Amino acid sequence: MTDPIHAPTELGSPASVLGPQHREVAWERLGTEQFDVVVIGGGVVGSGCALDAATRGLKVALVEARDFASGTSSRSSKMFHGGLRYLEQLEFGLVREALYERELSLTTLAPHLVKPMPFLFPLTNRVWERPYVAAGIFLYDRMGGAKSVPAQKHLTRAGALRLSPGLKRSALIGGIRYYDTVVDDARHTMTVARTAAHYGAVVRSSTQVVALLREGDRVTGVRVRDSEDGAITEVRGHVVVNATGVWTDEIQALSKQRGRFQVRASKGVHVVVPRDRIVSDVAIILRTEKSVMFVIPWGSHWIIGTTDTDWNLDLAHPAATKADIDYILQTVNTVLAIPLSHADIDGVYAGLRPLLAGESEETSKLSREHAVAVPAPGLVAIAGGKYTTYRVMAADAIDAAAQFVPARVAPSITEKVSLLGADGYFALVNQAEHVAALQGLHPYRVRHLLDRYGSLIGDVLGLAAGNADLLSPIKEAPGYLKVEALYAVTAEGAL
Repeated sequence: MTDPIHAPTELGSPASVLGPQHREVAWERLGTEQFDVVVIGGGVVGSGCALDAATRGLKVALVEARDFASGTSSRSSKMFHGGLRYLEQLEFGLVREALYERELSLTTLAPHLVKPMPFLFPLTNRVWERPYVAAGIFLYDRMGGAKSVPAQKHLTRAGALRLSPGLKRSALIGGIRYYDTVVDDARHTMTVARTAAHYGAVVRSSTQVVALLREGDRVTGVRVRDSEDGAITEVRGHVVVNATGVWTDEIQALSKQRGRFQVRASKGVHVVVPRDRIVSDVAIILRTEKSVMFVIPWGSHWIIGTTDTDWNLDLAHPAATKADIDYILQTVNTVLAIPLSHADIDGVYAGLRPLLAGESEETSKLSREHAVAVPAPGLVAIAGGKYTTYRVMAADAIDAAAQFVPARVAPSITEKVSLLGADGYFALVNQAEHVAALQGLHPYRVRHLLDRYGSLIGDVLGLAAGNADLLSPIKEAPGYLKVEALYAVTAEGAL
């Protein structure tokens, strides 16, 4: 049998390799070429806009002030889902759209990154809750159309406790097991950005927009500063897309025009605890007074969250308060047989959701729908939405931007464009033990690499040729190999 990782699967093209040399070339191109579309923001929506525009045949630049996915797109609950709780808010269109995107990514666009996961919904009321929740999950399953996850299963108390022995017997009268999907959000966003580069977009991080260029009332580009050395250049484009999430209003202010909508930042906090602190074979979803709380297995840990509160301070550094952490612990401890304490927490992270501002005083009631606006000629703004629907948001933004591009713009095709690493992934999963034997690795390590890089695994392992030490774990982070750190620097824009 030949070496499958060196078979002609989808390996990274030179254009998609975001190494140090690429940064120099990209800087030169940004300052000397005329682009059709300039996208501001390297989160999942901005990266998605760059990919959408590039695959329509447009000349695209994507600039990000910090690292790709450094903001909201790396601080989620790791869910790639329809949003079961939105059914209670009667947001059927949002749920249906998100479930369609979930299925598309799970099966076609990013199967190496989007994964199915079983969840337990503990039931506490003997009368109304089981039929009520079951009906909601049934509708959730049906709205997803063709699906690649199993249907719900009803459980007695004993059945639920077999799945989650760490729950208090008195905390539930039964449960419903259903499936949803999760994603490594930061890796997914990075892969979207690299896929945009693969299709011709000029992509650069640590490149901050400091001004919008104008000719009369029209926006004609952006002035950017290299965050590493302070250099300044101007990037010209027929249209600029503001996809900066919670920074939407700040970029909008540079245009000296009144925005068509306002974005409000909602803070979501998660705590991270060791895997042995909660005994469960499945993820857990808990109903709270205003929303839901997820308890999700993530490698050697559990991620527990989230909160939903207004945030009006530094957008770059949202911080968790003791009240946030206490709320999470108090909520999850209502169902755990052995309560968690502050001493059990290995980490805490906080992110900001960009919500469309409305009349509601509670961020949990603000719209999760997205909106596209043209606040000035040559400037398009996209905000709101959910991580799962990033592709639809991007397509809508580029549809709006098309009016400013002189040539005819083709319709979006990203529904048919797999992300880098997707093609050939399923075959390599079946060959994981063979790959492991060839590389002298444990099959677990190969599966780990496949679930991070997909069919780009050959590019990663190729860096270790002749240097076996690179295939050893990183001392401070033993879940990762040294070669992954090298790959991050040479191919993924890590600085």
